[in-house]
Amino acid sequence: MQLTSEIVAKANRLVVDSGPTPGFVPMTDGDYEALADDLLEGRASDGPVWVFAYGSLLWKPAFEVAEERYAITPGWHRAFRLRLTRWRGTPECPGLMLVLDRGGQCKGMVQRLPEPNGRDALIALLRREVSSPATTNKPRWIAVNVDGVRVQALAFCADRAGLAYTGYQPIETVAGVLATAAGHLGSCAEYLYRTVEGLEQRGIRDHRLWLLQAMVAQRILSSSQQQIGSV
Repeated sequence: MQLTSEIVAKANRLVVDSGPTPGFVPMTDGDYEALADDLLEGRASDGPVWVFAYGSLLWKPAFEVAEERYAITPGWHRAFRLRLTRWRGTPECPGLMLVLDRGGQCKGMVQRLPEPNGRDALIALLRREVSSPATTNKPRWIAVNVDGVRVQALAFCADRAGLAYTGYQPIETVAGVLATAAGHLGSCAEYLYRTVEGLEQRGIRDHRLWLLQAMVAQRILSSSQQQIGSV
């Protein structure tokens, strides 16, 4: 992998959290509890509760994972189409985060919620992934294939009508954003690096992300060399 922790460190910088954008409406405790209950009641069947991990959940789970298994999502693919003006971006230099979007397929892992505190674990997950009732990153149940068996899993999918949805962008544009954007939680380059590393550790090679990490590494190194040359 061309993108390394040393190269990622060159893209990291101290960013002060500017807070939510004007008009932002946050989720309340009651909102999280109601959303968790609605999701649990909307399941098609009883049994283990699975969450499909395709990005940061691979390297930073939101709950104590009881079990993890390889899975494929038919009809969905991961893409950097969620605009960030906070966390790993700013209003002046927005970042991008992965989200599941319609079409193709995605290889990742399903993580089983612990028992008997599955509801608490689900609420913890929602607190991390959903910040507003108007989120573009919608939790929903999707069908995934696990060992040749189709099961239901919770996944965070793009709302194409959401304000933070970017739609398709050329890979060169995405690479440029990931090489430069950062927020108070870190850089987009770090997010990409950790995600690709998490996939590789599980024997999963996402070819678009693999190409992106090489492009981002080259851009960061080129920018660093230009800065040194201008001193």
